Amino acid sequence: MSKPATAFATPSEIVQSPLDRLKVTEIFLSLQGEARDVGWPTVFVRLTGCPLRCGYCDTAYAFHGGQWWEIEDILAEVARHGVRHVCVTGGEPLAQKRCIGLLQRLCDAGYVVSLETSGALDVASVDPRVSRVLDIKTPGSGEVARNRWENLPLLTARDQVKFVLCGRADYEWARDLLREHRLHERCDVLFSPSKSELDPRELADWIVADRLPVRFQMQLHKILWNDEPGR
Repeated sequence: MSKPATAFATPSEIVQSPLDRLKVTEIFLSLQGEARDVGWPTVFVRLTGCPLRCGYCDTAYAFHGGQWWEIEDILAEVARHGVRHVCVTGGEPLAQKRCIGLLQRLCDAGYVVSLETSGALDVASVDPRVSRVLDIKTPGSGEVARNRWENLPLLTARDQVKFVLCGRADYEWARDLLREHRLHERCDVLFSPSKSELDPRELADWIVADRLPVRFQMQLHKILWNDEPGR
């Protein structure tokens, strides 16, 4: 395979074990629809499987199935798209232990790497070059008991915290958690309305009224392509 026009290492330049493989639902090129890198052309590596069942989940198709990919082949597919940004997502990507190795190899290859994780699993072993986007589960998600609070002290300025809010009760819960743990002093904090459950204008008004140090966000990919898989 010829080296892409970007300055990233090819898979043959990265030492890896032939036994290193992950179950993958899809790998695709799109625009990053949320968080700090919103708008950038990004390769998404969606791993299969998730131990959570959030009520608003829009990727339930990634809970099961998928295909086994060797990490070398994942790297080759990512390189084929020729962009700088890579997002490893799911499902819950950290449910597969070899995700840690994939993240490291993507960083070694020179990509700008983000990880979308529920925050229910330990993020301590994630390569420090990765931007960890921690999705803290609100009461409205139905999975608030799964939050791993030990992750919060590990957050750095490279990381991000996201709250998907289903209504006013979720908003107040997230607002109080933000203030209690002073999350905005650790990293970027993002508040998003759950689609079809919370009017985005209501959430925007609440943030402004409380002068919260958070970023309001809507998912760009849903505005452009609705819930179309692979977009």
